[in-house]
Amino acid sequence: MKIVYCIAGTFNAGGMERVLANKVNYLASRGHKVFIITTDQKGRKPYFPLDPSIVQQDLGINYRFAGGLFLKSLYYPFKQMKHKRRLKKVLDLLKPDITVSMFDHDAAFLYKMQGAGKKVLEIHFSRFKRLQYGRTGLWGAIDRYRSSQDLFVAAHYDRFVVLTKEDKQYWGTLPNIQVISNANTFLPERLAELNSKRVIAVGRLDGQKAFDELIMAWKLVQEQHPDWSLDIFGNGPMRAELLALIEQEGLQEVLHLHEPVQDIESEYLKRSMLVMTSKYEGLPMSLLEAQACGLPLLAYACKCGPRDIIQDGKNGYLLAEGDRTNLARKINFLIEHSLSRKQMGMNARACAANYAEDVIMQQWLELFEQLTWQGKRS
Repeated sequence: MKIVYCIAGTFNAGGMERVLANKVNYLASRGHKVFIITTDQKGRKPYFPLDPSIVQQDLGINYRFAGGLFLKSLYYPFKQMKHKRRLKKVLDLLKPDITVSMFDHDAAFLYKMQGAGKKVLEIHFSRFKRLQYGRTGLWGAIDRYRSSQDLFVAAHYDRFVVLTKEDKQYWGTLPNIQVISNANTFLPERLAELNSKRVIAVGRLDGQKAFDELIMAWKLVQEQHPDWSLDIFGNGPMRAELLALIEQEGLQEVLHLHEPVQDIESEYLKRSMLVMTSKYEGLPMSLLEAQACGLPLLAYACKCGPRDIIQDGKNGYLLAEGDRTNLARKINFLIEHSLSRKQMGMNARACAANYAEDVIMQQWLELFEQLTWQGKRS
C-alpha cells in the first residue's frame, strides 16, 4: 500500500511523534510505501529516527507563529487556503491508497479531497481536549466552537480512530469510530529492579501535564522520605516557572528537571515507579513505556487513558484528579513496602502484553486492507 500521514511536524520529542515514528517504521519494514507530509517542519530533523525509505515533505505553511488572537485569526484563512492547495498538489502526484490525518490543521478539509484514497482521522487526545484548556472569554468561545466542530469533522472520514474505550463513549454513536490503542515503544529484555530510591515522570512542561501538582505532592513525600528523589524528563514553556516552584519549596536536592532523552528506556529502568498528574491525555505513552519496563504506575484518573491502562491496585494506583495528598500517601506506601512495589512491577510488565507492537499494528493493517478493499469494490 501507499500510505500518507499528515502532521504539523516530526521535530518534537512528544508522544504523538514517537508513536508516528514507530508506526511508519513498522509499515516501511513490511514493504509499504510511506510518506509524511508536514506543515511546520522548517528544515528541522525528525526527533525520532525514520526508516530511510520513508519520504518526508514539508509544505511550508508555518501555522505556528508569534502573535495574538487578532493576527492569528487574520492569517489563518490564508494559511488554510495555501495548505489545501499545496496538499492537493502533493496528493495528486502520490495517488495514495490511504491518507491519515493526525487531527491537525488538515483535518477540517482533508475528507473533502479527491485523489487522497481512503481517508482516516486519528486523534491522540480526548474528546474534551479543547475544553480542558480552561480558557475564558473569546478564546474560551473559540474552544467551545472548535470542540463542537470536531464531532462534525470526525463523522466525515472513512474511519475515525480513537485511543481508548473511555474516549469512544464521549463521541456518541459515530458509525465510523474505532478504538486502536498506541503500541509499546519498546519491550526491554529485563525489568527494572525497583531498588533505587528514585521516581520518574515524563512529559512536556506545560499546563496539561500539571507538574506543579506533582511538585507539591513530592513536598509531602519528601517530609517522610527525604532520601528519595524525583526526576522529571521534558521541556516546555513552564520550565522556568517549575524551577522557581522547586526552589520555593526547597526541593532542589531531591527534585530535578531533565531535558528529553531519546534513550528514555534506560531512564525508566533506573527508577522504582512512575507518577503522572496530567489534566487530560489521549493514551499517555509514559504509562505504556514505564509499564513495559516493569514500573508501578501512579496517575490522576484524568480523561483519557489512565483508566484504560491502570488496573487500580494491580499494576498501579488511580487517584482522583488534584488529590495530591492521597498521591503522596500511595507513593509513600510503595516506598515503604518493597514487596508490594515489586509485585505491582511484575503485574505491570504482564499487562504490557496487551500493547505489543505486532498486536496493535495488525489492527492498523487490517483496517487499511479493509478500507482499500472497499475502495476497489466501489
